[in-house]
Amino acid sequence: MKKSSKKFPKISGIGPFFELDGRRQRAVIAMIEEDLTDEELGKIVDRTARTVRNWKNDDLIIAAKEQYIKITAKRKYVPDAMKRLYYLMINAKSEMVQLQSAITILKMSGMMSDNSTPELDNAKVRKADAEADIARWKADELTGKNKADDSTVLVDDIGDAEDE
Repeated sequence: MKKSSKKFPKISGIGPFFELDGRRQRAVIAMIEEDLTDEELGKIVDRTARTVRNWKNDDLIIAAKEQYIKITAKRKYVPDAMKRLYYLMINAKSEMVQLQSAITILKMSGMMSDNSTPELDNAKVRKADAEADIARWKADELTGKNKADDSTVLVDDIGDAEDE
């Protein structure tokens, strides 16, 4: 048992991938990073092709594969993508490409969202202020703080056939 634990060391962490033993972690890594048949994969992890096929249908292995893909994408591709975006922001010939690169970097850093523009932010502030004024007026109305001269009377100046 000690021999196999050295051959397939377990990687620590949180999530489905890290719940697997070292042998299955190695299998998940090979499933994603290498183009192998079930027989070849079985030889790598010292298991039969049938066992590998069973693992591929296991819900924990499927979830572990998804988690490992996310982990590797963050580790391997995001840094390169950020470098490329920065390069485009600085060196692109088109101002539109420079602007889009800058906006993408700001969004990825959490400093900007898709639903945020200065005009929209100002409109949201105005709306919140108006709603606060209405709430204050309603509270004053309920407590009797509003004076009689504060009320508005609506008059219907347009008569219909029944009014004549």
